[in-house]
Amino acid sequence: MSNLEPEALNQLPSALPPAVQESAPSITSDKYDHHTFPPTTLSSISKVSIKLGTSSTSIEKADLAPAETGATHLTDWLFRRHLFKPLDEDAIATQISVYDDPVLAPHYQPHPAFENLHRFDPAARWTYREEKALVRKVDWLVMLWAAIAFSALNIDKGSLSKANSDNFLQDLRLTTNDFNIGNSLFKLSFLAAELPFQMVSKRLGADRWIPIQMCLWSIVTAAQFWLSDRTSFLTFRVLLGFIQGGFAPVMVLYLSYFYKKTELPLRLACLGVCTHVSTVASTFLTLGVLRMRGVLGKAGWSYVMFLQGLITLLIGIATFFRMPPSPTQTKAWFRPKGWFTEREETILVNRILRDDPTKGDMHNRQGLSLRRLFQAALDYDLYPLYILGVMVGIPTSPPATYLTLSLKNLGFSTLQTNLLTIPPAVVGMVTLFAITLISEAVGSRSLVSMAEYLWALPCLVALYLLPAMPNPWTYYIVATVLLSYPHVKHSPHEVAWCSRNAGGVASRTVNASLYNMFVQASGIISANIYRTDDAPRYQRGNRALIIVSCVNLLVLYPGTRVYYKWRNSQRDARWNAMSPQEKAQYLSTTTDQASRRLDFRFAC
Repeated sequence: MSNLEPEALNQLPSALPPAVQESAPSITSDKYDHHTFPPTTLSSISKVSIKLGTSSTSIEKADLAPAETGATHLTDWLFRRHLFKPLDEDAIATQISVYDDPVLAPHYQPHPAFENLHRFDPAARWTYREEKALVRKVDWLVMLWAAIAFSALNIDKGSLSKANSDNFLQDLRLTTNDFNIGNSLFKLSFLAAELPFQMVSKRLGADRWIPIQMCLWSIVTAAQFWLSDRTSFLTFRVLLGFIQGGFAPVMVLYLSYFYKKTELPLRLACLGVCTHVSTVASTFLTLGVLRMRGVLGKAGWSYVMFLQGLITLLIGIATFFRMPPSPTQTKAWFRPKGWFTEREETILVNRILRDDPTKGDMHNRQGLSLRRLFQAALDYDLYPLYILGVMVGIPTSPPATYLTLSLKNLGFSTLQTNLLTIPPAVVGMVTLFAITLISEAVGSRSLVSMAEYLWALPCLVALYLLPAMPNPWTYYIVATVLLSYPHVKHSPHEVAWCSRNAGGVASRTVNASLYNMFVQASGIISANIYRTDDAPRYQRGNRALIIVSCVNLLVLYPGTRVYYKWRNSQRDARWNAMSPQEKAQYLSTTTDQASRRLDFRFAC
């Protein structure tokens, strides 16, 4: 695997049964995910005869399903079902991989400490019927609770927006510049916690760290009930930002233990939709609680923060019992039978490793050394994504942050302001699913991510052209259309893109956190674009947002796509020029790790 030294590889057990090794079989596939391994990795595989005891069995390409070349095409299911032959659900669904080539298989062995090693079996086969039923089971048992936990983050993050509709700034004697400073400190502390907390989660395990983190930030959120002035406001912004740091990358990493890379996009879209659902649900909850203004001499927003913190604390406590460490570690004292049978565990483990062998290169509670950390941080092929991270959140964040403040200033009541935040959230669910479908059809992360700026740019121009005191409903319509954009950056999509291009588990741990740190730097910048001296039109700020949108749309995203296509073509040229023996020699002796390996291809 990518993080093993050559001598360690030589000590690992073979990936194939002895009978298979003796006959040196290989199986041809003209399909393979070029974002991980080049097609020529399996090009030499052909029909063979394998001795099994005294008999001989012929293994052909039909014995295995071809490797998936792209996402799970929901668009095909929706619009082109009539063009496809009915799937034989009892046919073999086991995906062809490097484990079916005896020359390559030993070089992609799971690490000896891999927690699911006892279920690793390259000879395992399963049907489409079994796999589909098992994926549905994982959706209900793993994905559903992950979505609930991810929604808890949005509930607590959104508490400040709800407070702004209830004279929050006036109650604490804050200016909009103070508000900007608070948001900047939140992002700065969030940024500072990203990498340390990611390292902690890798040592403790995501299943332990996620609920711990949720409980901690819930307590801090609830404690905002006692906010009284500028100092306490800024202090709590720092605490809350620090404790919430690194949550999204850890969640993406955790889900990758259960899903293939082609199955993750739709699940990550579901996480994004759940944030919108939680926004709508918390808004209706807020409407009643805000009416408690004056009870015990406290503002309504105080009770909103306390109640939302209490709700997410309960979710955090429950999460301790709902997140098993891995597919083979679901048994516990409170769940003695576990979630999966031995057969299901075997399917789960082998389908994941066949899809991406790098997922077996370390234990899920194995910490990272400083050497590995610096190696990942110095991987310059990830720098284009870091640059995007700085720029992605700038164009749409200020209008979103100031929505409730702007609506209040235009004369809408507290009740109206909260109700008017619901339509952008609802439409946002639709656009998020739409962009996911487009992503599957186009097969390009960079091109799809550009949709956000194609959507936002006309709206930002409209905001810039509005008069000083616009008609309240005109402003609302423009803001609603703007904030209904496809939430590519606010879902874990781009974190997953960075994680995908990082390669091995260790690199993903570091690089996904570094990417999120640059995203938080983007938040610091965007939090200071709308200034008090630019109110109420914020023309200077909107002009800056228009410029950044154009740069993202015309330069950064196309440039990133061109760069990764160029890097892939470079590696294709070198890899294709090597003989099978040279490739095997490279895999046996290379010290290249993760995305630095010649057999790795970048998603673009």
